Amino acid sequence: MNGVKTKICSSCEAYFKCGDISTENKCWYNDFPPIFSLSEGSDCLCPNCFKEACEDKIDAYLETMTAQKAINNKAQFLPKTNLLIEGIDYYLENGNYVFKAWFHLKRGKCCNNNCRHCPYRG
Repeated sequence: MNGVKTKICSSCEAYFKCGDISTENKCWYNDFPPIFSLSEGSDCLCPNCFKEACEDKIDAYLETMTAQKAINNKAQFLPKTNLLIEGIDYYLENGNYVFKAWFHLKRGKCCNNNCRHCPYRG
């Protein structure tokens, strides 16, 4: 099964490869949170532009978040993954990982460690 195709990014016009190489080796697109539907044009973005689009959509979602809304947020019901994406789940500060609110929302509850970006604290 080789479903890899060369596409052109609708945002930056760069060429990129997209598609599943095999059942076990999925497209890079599957590494990102499933927060887009194909009707939103997410199928035609290169990895860099798609990451930026994910960050923008997550940031917009987080702007609506309150401590009360965080308790039943949608992110906690997304498929679980061990993959962390810089800029979406965390950023680096002086060589340390700083977990962003999205990471905490995916966990589904506060860990009570007074995290800097905890969305569960009011």
